[in-house]
Amino acid sequence: MADSTEGDTDVLYLVPTLIALIAGLVTHSFIIGVNVTDWWKGRSVTSVDHIVTSLGISRICSQCANTLYLFIYPLSRKNMDSRGIVYDLLIHANMWLTSLLCIVLCLKISNFHSRLFLYLRGMILHRTVYFIGASVLLSAVNSLITFLLAIPKISSGGTYNTTMDNLFMDCMFINSVYNVTIGVSFPLLFYCISSVLLFTSLYHHTTKMKRSRNLSINLETYYSVMKFISITFIYNTVYFICYICCILHYYVYCMMPAWLLIVLDFLPVLHSSYQIYKTAKLRSQMSKVLQNVLNFVFQRKDTETRENIEVIAL
Repeated sequence: MADSTEGDTDVLYLVPTLIALIAGLVTHSFIIGVNVTDWWKGRSVTSVDHIVTSLGISRICSQCANTLYLFIYPLSRKNMDSRGIVYDLLIHANMWLTSLLCIVLCLKISNFHSRLFLYLRGMILHRTVYFIGASVLLSAVNSLITFLLAIPKISSGGTYNTTMDNLFMDCMFINSVYNVTIGVSFPLLFYCISSVLLFTSLYHHTTKMKRSRNLSINLETYYSVMKFISITFIYNTVYFICYICCILHYYVYCMMPAWLLIVLDFLPVLHSSYQIYKTAKLRSQMSKVLQNVLNFVFQRKDTETRENIEVIAL
């Protein structure tokens, strides 16, 4: 009876995981495909496009790793350490790339004129690819430290794995909880600073233009960017809170809550969908894709209807 209940619980978690995976593959692959197609055709690809493409790849990989984890873990609770490290690396890369995206937007849009700001703008905007690589490298280093801190726990736990099979894997990373928490705090800090600076700059700029009463200036673009920054800030904060809750739950109960991992899968999908909606290039391409799909469906229905009429006429 217990085994049946556990199996039903596993299926209950796997269904939303598969839904999140399919939705993620569609949205993230679409963003990657549009940007890669522009690059392949020799069109202009900005630093933001580079980061968004890398972020989409990171999100696809993290969702695949999480789905693999939830599928395999109920079947084989052993040898899951490497998969946990890979998922941890991808989660950190997701956070670092999201922070880098906001930093680049802040440097490109904000109108600060201090020497430090102008220096950072010239240095980062022209070396975005290197900073993307540095973000992935930082994530890899942090995950490696997490794994090295877990080695003593793995070695000391090797003698009683047979009697504590359910805790075999679950507590081996308990020594690295503080390291993981500190590791995700830095990208959140950079993200908060850049978001506040960008929002403040846009707010002061729109306020100044309102006072000038220049009717030829359209403020909708500025409001749209401020809305995008606000929603992305909320997304990143909720994502960080969910991940910290996972860590705390792991620290207390020596297990990762599956439902929170599923939430961590759905959040990037929602953010990527919103990103498609707010980005003119992505929105235009999505409209074309949907229009082509609708044309194909209705054309097929018309063909089937015409064939049915011909059959009846005969």
